[in-house]
Amino acid sequence: MFGLSDGMTLLLIVSIIAALAFEFINGFHDTANAVATVIYTKSLKPRTAVIWSGIWNFLGVYFGGLAVAMAIINLLPLEMLVDQNVAHNMAMVFALILTAIFWNLGTWYFGIPCSSSHTLLGSIFGVGIAFMFINVDGNVALNWKKVVDAGLALLFSPLLGFGLAMLMMFIFKRVVKKKRFFREADPNKKPPFWIRSILVLTCTSVSYFHGSNDGQKGVGLIMIILISLAPAYFALDNSKSVSNMYGNIHAIESYTNKMNANALSVEHQKKLAAIKLEVAEIKAEIEKSEVKDEIKAENRLKVRNDIVLMSKSYETILKANKDNAAIGLTESEYKGLSKNIKTLKEFTEYAPWPVLLLVSMALGLGTMIGWKRIVVTIGEKIGKSHLSYAQGASAEIVASSTIGLSSVFGLPVSTTHVLSSGIAGTMVSQGGLENLQQKTIKNILIAWVITIPVTVVLSCGIFLGLYYLLG
Repeated sequence: MFGLSDGMTLLLIVSIIAALAFEFINGFHDTANAVATVIYTKSLKPRTAVIWSGIWNFLGVYFGGLAVAMAIINLLPLEMLVDQNVAHNMAMVFALILTAIFWNLGTWYFGIPCSSSHTLLGSIFGVGIAFMFINVDGNVALNWKKVVDAGLALLFSPLLGFGLAMLMMFIFKRVVKKKRFFREADPNKKPPFWIRSILVLTCTSVSYFHGSNDGQKGVGLIMIILISLAPAYFALDNSKSVSNMYGNIHAIESYTNKMNANALSVEHQKKLAAIKLEVAEIKAEIEKSEVKDEIKAENRLKVRNDIVLMSKSYETILKANKDNAAIGLTESEYKGLSKNIKTLKEFTEYAPWPVLLLVSMALGLGTMIGWKRIVVTIGEKIGKSHLSYAQGASAEIVASSTIGLSSVFGLPVSTTHVLSSGIAGTMVSQGGLENLQQKTIKNILIAWVITIPVTVVLSCGIFLGLYYLLG
């Protein structure tokens, strides 16, 4: 399969199954939050709710874009993905997956709404840090900008969820005059049609945006596996025409040669020199290909790396030099350069549709099996009063909008923490801080605080252990 030996094929299959297991467990945690309110309020039967949620998760994964998936991949040092030592790749893949599965499964067992996002990102940070320890020459580093962006998104999104949910409850109290909307859900009766409609709509939106954010983390994880273990087939998007790539790289070369290097800083002059070399290498690989419109399998990873490095360098230069005339380009040439770089990146920023399908199925199945523990926590254990219809709608409206915006900007956030903090905000709006169950809030906060440090240490240890054992 994919030109790999039987042993490597087996390793690839096992790795993908393990990554899908992570997404399956993710369904216990995060997708269960999407259906918690509709199940708890009897708006939908559990089976109907999880099937409905699964459909919208699938649509979210499939149509929600790849910004988050690419952000996950870009967190790792580029050198890790170009390392052609199979043992090192195995150590990286299994350190990521085992850490994520162990922590997610353990917190699920105790009914703690732990974040799968924190878990996966902590695993990636740990592996990246371990790789930096091994490569002590100083040339290897995590993508710290992406790390900081992801960390801030995870830190502030629950606080945003808490505050916005309180605001939403305030708006509901001013707009909705039906008192039943603010009462505890009757466990023996279905809510009125208009309330059910609101709750089903909010469940649908959370499910879709969960797929577009959390589902994409699984897509990113599987793409890391495919690029590491089968680069000949997955380093570049084979569905795209290489002749188009040649057109893009030829245009970029033309714009690059027109640039006034003297107008750039010394650092950016070095980056421009590296760009010229990378552009020349990509062009040469295309031109010397023996098969028309195809890059040799053994050279695809190198071409991918050149595209990634070149695009990152150009993004830095163009961001710092927005005065296109000063660097020797007309406005149309400046826009043309940016457009061709964006188009070229599509060869590396992609995911095959079977990956999207498998991830969405894993999420849906996980929801169907593991939803009960989290539903009880969301409905009864965050606040001293049980969940009302207004509280469920407020929390899910805030969660869906927060997660949706984060997906647009490629920021990984936690569905679990955004929604559970939103529920906490609605409880405070109803009865103050004393309306919160201290034990549950304490458990959630502890999980929020320690998940990344624990998973960093765990994945770092597993990676180093496997690295020296297998290498």
